[in-house]
Amino acid sequence: MFAHSRFNVEMRLELSAVDKSRNNYDYANRHIDDDEGVNSGRPNWKSRDLASEYYEGGQSKPGIDTPFLVITLVILAFGLIMLLSASYARQAYASEDPMWLFSRQLFFAVTGMAIMFAVSGIRISTIRRWSVSLLAVSVLLLVIVLVGGVRVNGAMRWLGIGGEDGFTFQPSEVAKLAIIMAFAHLICKFGRKRMRTFKYGVAPFIIIAATMVILLYMQPHLSAVIIITVLSGIMMFAGGTKFRWFLLAGLLFCAVILVMVFMSMRTAEIEDESHNIGYVNTGQTGQIEWDFSRFGYAGRRINAWIDPELDPLNNGFQIRQSLNAVGSGGLLGQGLGQSRQKHLHLPEEHNDFIFAIVSEELGFIGSLLVLLLFVLLIIRGYWLALNAKDRFSSLVTVGISSLLAIQVFLNISVVTNMLPATGISLPFFSYGGTALWIQMFQIGIVLAVSREIPVTAQDEHPRQARVYLDEEDDLAEYGVQANR
Repeated sequence: MFAHSRFNVEMRLELSAVDKSRNNYDYANRHIDDDEGVNSGRPNWKSRDLASEYYEGGQSKPGIDTPFLVITLVILAFGLIMLLSASYARQAYASEDPMWLFSRQLFFAVTGMAIMFAVSGIRISTIRRWSVSLLAVSVLLLVIVLVGGVRVNGAMRWLGIGGEDGFTFQPSEVAKLAIIMAFAHLICKFGRKRMRTFKYGVAPFIIIAATMVILLYMQPHLSAVIIITVLSGIMMFAGGTKFRWFLLAGLLFCAVILVMVFMSMRTAEIEDESHNIGYVNTGQTGQIEWDFSRFGYAGRRINAWIDPELDPLNNGFQIRQSLNAVGSGGLLGQGLGQSRQKHLHLPEEHNDFIFAIVSEELGFIGSLLVLLLFVLLIIRGYWLALNAKDRFSSLVTVGISSLLAIQVFLNISVVTNMLPATGISLPFFSYGGTALWIQMFQIGIVLAVSREIPVTAQDEHPRQARVYLDEEDDLAEYGVQANR
């Protein structure tokens, strides 16, 4: 009897504590300003709230997210098939083994899947401890590559390991993941309120990003500069940095572009017959023409982007062949393995321009299918971020999904001449072993996040309400505000 009475007392105390926590939470919901926290029981985009901040089921989701895993494996298999088709002809001309590139990529894909599943089993709290160390290592590698890197096509972007029989990798791939993890860690450390100030929400991130951008520009590696810059902005926005700083950055960017355009303007004084220096010329005296070549190799690529026909055998050659491949695909394509441009016409057909081969062989329908698969993967990643168990998990997933979206968009834009050539590979399709390893590592992190997504409370714990916040905003803060 005594034990039974004691049990009843403990149950009443526990229910009372739960009700008190819920009342404090509800009070906080009614009184917290929209810009400071949760509001009206729904996620508030101004505060970058998570859906998981509005429920808690006491246990995590069983297993990894199946849709995200299946879509990833389908894209990977699709990429391997297209790499075999795109690389076979050139390897047949260049070596005795036309399957050499495919065999290596298949090895990296299989080992990459092992890396993915291994990482997916690691707790997010453990992954977070790597953030600062990974950032330091990535900066160190970017410095080392400037001193002792391998020069390829005039750029010092690669580090070699194991001599001639070893392999090379780009430290910029590590830097992209490091930016995501380090920014997510700092955002959680600073908290929502301090992220709205310049001292914490802008300055530290600008310093880190600028350091990496400078090191990448010295290689030079324009595509990585673009990705790191855009990715940093996305992470800061997701972390709660005030919108006015992005508006200011946008105005500054527009000003820089206008200055570049103004510096590239000149009046045509010669006719087409005597013009051969690579800028747009109307062929009529006194009209405006453009010449971006003063900005180095990037400027020459802009010239080729404006009009590839001005330098058809040099800077404009690759994009012309790419557009020929895309255009000849038509609606249904030439057929798998039937590309003509891959027969030594299109440079980098197995790497940065593999999507041109996809378009030529599979046509508009096949290209659309590839885009749809990437869109589904990215959207699913954002869904997992919205439902992640804590803020760090959400931010890392947002960063990885955004990185994937940026690379896909830029690669396809370059292949179709929507943007100047930047040297960005297509994830899971382009040849590159260490790049594929890092991509699978990133997918493993997202799967690790999905493994810890909490089960909704409506079915199992209808009376509980818990908020998952960062270090600066915990449930005690709501109790303090409720007593004011």
